[in-house]
Amino acid sequence: MKILKIVLLVVGLILIVMGLYNAFVPQEVLDIGPLEVSAKEGLSNQTLGMIGLGVLALLAGTFLKNRR
Repeated sequence: MKILKIVLLVVGLILIVMGLYNAFVPQEVLDIGPLEVSAKEGLSNQTLGMIGLGVLALLAGTFLKNRR
């Protein structure tokens, strides 16, 4: 159970960081010579889903009881 707890905590942190990165870092869409166009998607459904799953994984890892 201790390994599962650690895995849930790590996966939760990774999902939250990836979701926040996708939400706030602009993604380069087009780069032609001196012209550079970038788009910022913001909080899309996929980004919110990643953050939500990360929070759920963190909560599950935090409240997981150890068996004796």
